[in-house]
Amino acid sequence: MKEKFQVIDRRDFIKKTGLGALGITLAPTLLAKAKANGRVRTAHIGLGMMGMADLNAIASHDAVDVVALCDVDAAMMAKAEALFPNAKTYADYREMLKDMEDEIDAVVVSTPDHTHAPASLMAMNMDKPVYCQKPLTHHVSEAREMNKVAEKKGLITQMGIQVHSFYDYKLATLLIQDGIIGKVHTVRAWSPKNWGTDAPAPVGSDPVPANLDWDLWLGTAPERPYKEGEYHPGNWRKVLDFGCGTLGDMGVHIFDTPYNALQLDVPRTIINECRQPTGYGFPEHNTVTYEFPSTPYTAETLKWVWYDGPGAPADHEDLKLPNGEQLPDQGAMFMGEKGRLLLPHFQQLPRLIVDGKYQEMDIEKFNLGKPVKDYEGESKKHYHQFVDAILGKDECSAPFSYASRLTETILLGVIAGRFPNQTLHWDAKKAKFEEKEANQYLKGKYRKF
Repeated sequence: MKEKFQVIDRRDFIKKTGLGALGITLAPTLLAKAKANGRVRTAHIGLGMMGMADLNAIASHDAVDVVALCDVDAAMMAKAEALFPNAKTYADYREMLKDMEDEIDAVVVSTPDHTHAPASLMAMNMDKPVYCQKPLTHHVSEAREMNKVAEKKGLITQMGIQVHSFYDYKLATLLIQDGIIGKVHTVRAWSPKNWGTDAPAPVGSDPVPANLDWDLWLGTAPERPYKEGEYHPGNWRKVLDFGCGTLGDMGVHIFDTPYNALQLDVPRTIINECRQPTGYGFPEHNTVTYEFPSTPYTAETLKWVWYDGPGAPADHEDLKLPNGEQLPDQGAMFMGEKGRLLLPHFQQLPRLIVDGKYQEMDIEKFNLGKPVKDYEGESKKHYHQFVDAILGKDECSAPFSYASRLTETILLGVIAGRFPNQTLHWDAKKAKFEEKEANQYLKGKYRKF
């Protein structure tokens, strides 16, 4: 019988399940073998929703052989197995990685957020390149640990933030860094999605579906009864123990381009205007304000405001568009010395606004190729880049060295939701808040399962 809710230290978990004592000699050998064979054998952890998209996109690369599939839900497993009948199947990623250590060249992690780090770190401590969905981790400490392990072992890594490789986002980055609006002093970003709940935790329990291993789904998270429709398969993002709210979902996508374009590090201060914490779910509405130190592309300080929840963003002079137009449903606005740059979320070109009017931009000099509307298969670029990097033909554009900082920034805003309307001060060198009571949320307690 499995032990129930025994809390273990995070490092102990990594050592016991991640084979942390292994040396670093295996990675070059595996990469050399992959390069010599021209093939990459992949294992996939998490096959529902985004996991299936990740599986199909990675497998679409001509050099990929899918050799292992893992999911705690037999129904999701069956769909993936029908596509890749020769792959070995598992419900427990720990068993898969141990059984197939010598048969896997790379691992793709597409689970709910709370399992990103445990699964990824186990694979990384076996010297496997890892593609991990966003946000990179559930806790700040995990993001730093994943970056540390990747750097120490020299692993090829990529966070699943596909828009990072899209034409329109790369164009916005080049425009900002070319100085089209001068030094940027403010960024406002928004999403009306609602990955939050103001309701209390559900009471009681429901029978666990026959196709689901609930204990494995919980993984290292605290034990709780199964409730139909509350967690698996689609609502876990709303719950503190499993997801990171709207900020951890859409915020990562929409923050990415401004964060990359402005070459930001982690913020100095964070404040989240939201309701009081309930201990169960994320707030349905958040307004998070970050202050960042300067970079070559910003003013002396950079103010960043994030809005989410139904009706977001709040009205603001910075967000008024020419001709009375409405804002795109999701996106970001850069405010600089010489004007504003609007970046709608998802495959729409950025637009320059000066003195309240749209202005034409000379984008030909950036030589990015066809207009965005003519691009096919944009979503595959990011995945294929990971495979090509393993084969020595490319470099990853969102490695964990970058993804960990972006994720840390996002998660600091999530933590600020525990302290509504209170400014938190972040010491990046010490990896601690000045407000000691906030430090308890930087890491989690792993349940033994």
